[in-house]
Amino acid sequence: MSEQDISVPADWRGWILKGGAAPLYLQECRLSTSPLQTGEILVKNSAIGLNPVDWKVLDSQTGQVPGVDGAGTVVAVGPEVDKRWLGVRVAYHQNLQRNGSFAEYTVLAAKVLMRIPDQLDFATAAAFPCPALTAWQAIEKIPVKPGAPILIAGAGGSVGHYLVQLAQARGFDVTTLSSERHWARLHALGAKRCLDDIRHNAQTTQRRYFAVIDAVGPEHAEKLADSLLANGHLVCIQGRVAQWPCAAFGRSLSLHEVALGALHQTGNTEQWRDLTLHGEKMLTQIARGSIQSERLLHFCFEQLPAQLLALQHRNFSGKQVILL
Repeated sequence: MSEQDISVPADWRGWILKGGAAPLYLQECRLSTSPLQTGEILVKNSAIGLNPVDWKVLDSQTGQVPGVDGAGTVVAVGPEVDKRWLGVRVAYHQNLQRNGSFAEYTVLAAKVLMRIPDQLDFATAAAFPCPALTAWQAIEKIPVKPGAPILIAGAGGSVGHYLVQLAQARGFDVTTLSSERHWARLHALGAKRCLDDIRHNAQTTQRRYFAVIDAVGPEHAEKLADSLLANGHLVCIQGRVAQWPCAAFGRSLSLHEVALGALHQTGNTEQWRDLTLHGEKMLTQIARGSIQSERLLHFCFEQLPAQLLALQHRNFSGKQVILL
């Protein structure tokens, strides 16, 4: 496969989507790979993080290994990859157009790797990339203005978990929208006010925000645009709004789109270096306790399809991680 110090088996277990676009159409198969290409590495996965995107895009992944998030050890490197990566513990976010993390081994572009601090376990690292990097991309869209009020909608999910902490650390006055069952956790993470949509819409005096970050959907984001101050920022994570949310020469709102997965197709080397360096910084903060990871729910490899189905019909709190 490549010049390497670590033994790699001829084949390994993985889940491939066959016959339909639902989690229960995942079938366990034996997988192998061709020689690594320039810039590629092979990771032996120790943990796999499950994310909503994993089931949302299944209709485009027939015959493919799904999964965007994982953590493990680099066991092989391709041409033009520094051999010092061998044996390094890493976390990663995979390109949706390649075979993903739902396997014992995954081939990746070396540029997506993030080193895991020695004191951090694989499960916590595997739960990190998609939600935390998305949250970082979202908060980076907004100019830092300590004391400015911001609203985070859909804050009960994984992205919101990190967004509240990042926003609070930058000095923003944070209000969240989520189900009431998340409020105690969100208050503990730094939210000053926690509301649901009903309470938010029923306010007799509409609170105005410097920024709204929406992790629900474009229709929800469009409705929240009326809550923005003049020169405010609307950040859309789950699809951007179809039309500009205000008339010309009106409140002069700025519209932002967040799409972590798109960076695999459009991002250059410098942008990936910036993203992964900030990812490594956040992993270090998690290891030191200055950023709180989510509550983890551990499952074995054989339970992966059932747990992905459970995520699709979510009625629980916590982050599912598959251990290998």
